[in-house]
Amino acid sequence: MTILAIETSCDDTAASVVRDGHVLSNIISSQAIHDTYGGIVPELASREHVKAIAPITTVAMQQAKCSVDDLDAIAVTYGPGLAGSLVVGTQFAKGLALRHAKPLIPIHHIEAHVYSGCMDHPDMTFPAIVLVVSGGHTSLFHVTSYDAYTVIGNTRDDAAGEAFDKVSKMLGLGYPGGPHIDRLAASGDRALHDFPRGLMHDGTYDFSFSGLKTAVKYFLRDHPVGTEHGSRLEDICASVQGAIVDVLVSKTMAAATAHMVSSVFIAGGVSANSELRRRMHDACAAKGVRFAAPDLRYSVDNAAMIGFLAEQRLRSGHTLGSGLDVSVEPNAIRSAWRRM
Repeated sequence: MTILAIETSCDDTAASVVRDGHVLSNIISSQAIHDTYGGIVPELASREHVKAIAPITTVAMQQAKCSVDDLDAIAVTYGPGLAGSLVVGTQFAKGLALRHAKPLIPIHHIEAHVYSGCMDHPDMTFPAIVLVVSGGHTSLFHVTSYDAYTVIGNTRDDAAGEAFDKVSKMLGLGYPGGPHIDRLAASGDRALHDFPRGLMHDGTYDFSFSGLKTAVKYFLRDHPVGTEHGSRLEDICASVQGAIVDVLVSKTMAAATAHMVSSVFIAGGVSANSELRRRMHDACAAKGVRFAAPDLRYSVDNAAMIGFLAEQRLRSGHTLGSGLDVSVEPNAIRSAWRRM
C-alpha cells in the first residue's frame, strides 16, 4: 500500500510518501516570511503554500522513487488549522485525485499527531494516554485503538506552545519561541523564579497557561533583564519552562494512573522540548509505564504522520470512497472536539 500525503494546516508545506508503514520521503518547506512578524500571518501563509505545494510534492515523489501510477491513495489534512492554508492543500489533493482517479483520504491533523509516536515505536501498545502539545493545542487523549479515543482534557485558554511563543517575544528571543527558551534554559536555574502552574491541582485534566504569561509580563516590568535589579535571561527561561513542564507531566501522569494504561505518548511541536521528554520519560519509568515520543522529524507538522494514519485506517477496514467531497474544518480541537 503506497500513499501520498499532503499537509498544509498552518505555515509548513509538507508532502510525504508512505508505503507499508515505512516513510519513503518526508519533505517540509517552512515559511521564514513570518519571522519578521513574531507570529504567523494567515494570508501570507496561504500564498506561500500556493507557491510551494507543487514543487514539494514533486520532490517527495522523486525521493520516494515512485510515480502517481504507483499510488493506492492520496491523503490530505482537512483540519484544524488556518482556513486559507487548508484550502490550498485540500484543493491541490482533490485535483490530483480527480486527475489520476485516485481515492482521497481526509485526515484530521490532531488525530495524526495522536498516533505519530507509533511510527517509530510499533511495539507500543494501547490503551495509552497521549499528550498532544503544540502552539495551538494542549490536549490529553485516552486512546484504545487506531479508531477509538476520548478527549479527556483540553486547554481552557492558551496552549503551552502559545505560552512559549509569547514569553519568547517578551524576552526578544524570536519566533518560534520554544527552541530559544529550551536552549537558554539548559544553563539556567529552574527553581529561581516561582511562576504560576495553572490548574495543576484542580483535579481535572484541563490546562491553563494565560496566567503564566501575565505573571511573566509583570515580572519583566519589575525586573528588566540586564539591569541592576534584573534577572539572568537563562534563569527566566528555565523557570518558565519548568512551570510549563511541571503541569504537563503532572496532568499526564495523573491521567495515566487513573485510566490504568500501559503506555504514554507525547506528540506535537512542544514534544520536541528536551526537558519535557526527559521528565516524562523519568516519570513513566518510575510508574512502570512505557513511554514514547515521535522522532523530532515527526514532532513538528509533517505529512508522514498524515500518510501513516491514513494507512492504519485503511488496514483497520475503513471503506475507501472517492473522498472528493471533503471540506476544510479550521476549528481548533478545544472547541470542536469537547463533545467527544
